[in-house]
Amino acid sequence: MSTPTTDQIIEALRPVEDPELHRSIVDLGMVRDVEVKGGVVSLTVVLTIAGCPLRNEIQNRVGTALRALDGVKDVALNFGVMNDEERAKVREMLHGNPGATAGSQPAQGHASGREISFAQPGSKTRPILVSSGKGGVGKSSVTTNLAVALAAQGYKVGIVDADIYGYSIPRMLGTDRDPVVIDNMLLPPEQWGVRCISIGYFVPEGQAVVWRGPMLHKALEQFLTDVYWDEPDFLLIDMPPGTGDIALSLSQYLPRAEVIVVTTPQEAAQKVAKLSAAMATKVNLPVRGIIENMSWFTGDDGVRYELFGSGGGQSLADELNVPLLAQIPLMSALREGGDDGRPITAVAPDSEIGQIFAALAKRIAEEMKPKKIFSAALKVN
Repeated sequence: MSTPTTDQIIEALRPVEDPELHRSIVDLGMVRDVEVKGGVVSLTVVLTIAGCPLRNEIQNRVGTALRALDGVKDVALNFGVMNDEERAKVREMLHGNPGATAGSQPAQGHASGREISFAQPGSKTRPILVSSGKGGVGKSSVTTNLAVALAAQGYKVGIVDADIYGYSIPRMLGTDRDPVVIDNMLLPPEQWGVRCISIGYFVPEGQAVVWRGPMLHKALEQFLTDVYWDEPDFLLIDMPPGTGDIALSLSQYLPRAEVIVVTTPQEAAQKVAKLSAAMATKVNLPVRGIIENMSWFTGDDGVRYELFGSGGGQSLADELNVPLLAQIPLMSALREGGDDGRPITAVAPDSEIGQIFAALAKRIAEEMKPKKIFSAALKVN
């Protein structure tokens, strides 16, 4: 049995990706000191940071790739850590030059002078603002489950938790680790195929965020410019209630964004949600549709009970001349999934709600493609 050469070892490792960067560990310059002796492959993999949370995953991937080669009896893998210069090269390879000149007012698609790549006309990323106008309608659970449903259909998805004061996405998504920082580039945690960034990763447990407008503005800037999103197909933004600073800033940063409004059937919620849609129109962002949450509750007797009334979502859709994209029933499993970080679309995709979110994701991805955005925007605006 022949022993593989060093070049063959390198080529076998080329398909192995860093689990956070989603790039070949060979192309990233992480593979060093490869030797083959007596059927044993020894090598060093240099990690981007000390204490890399996915070190074991990298070890498993390298071992699996090399043991599949003829003539390899064992793998002796050592780990090292990149120096500052090497990390800077990785950051520049993936994320470009972070240098920028700060301006007093950002231009459209820019944050303090820095270009937001997926805000540009040639970007494949579709930013979608999930808005409600008021709290308590389940906007964050809709955002989380929609993101997971899109990821399950093969799309690259990210979530920006823009609800700075009432952040909840990390818990709902079940991300159990903090972002990794590589030379001022943030790697967002990923769970269920969805990447997420939130102020919740940077605030001690139980501590309130007490910020004025400029601090909110700076946090959003970093979420959009310093995070390595890796060109997602969809970037969902979980909006805070109301029509204040964050909504205004995001309309400047993401001039290509689409807006989806979440409401309940209740007339009071529908009227406040209308204000959110009105603001979107005022800042020239197209409202693409309405999602009605908590539409009904199905009792043990099989009867549907409309606990919050009926018709609010359809009434708002008709008034705005946009489609009612989905009606989502009230179920304890949806709430429980948000509490324990196991979204129902991930753990029970064949459930009633799982199928509703799958259909919603397919509708947004296929029926509401980018080529239709601009004609829709003209009708709304």
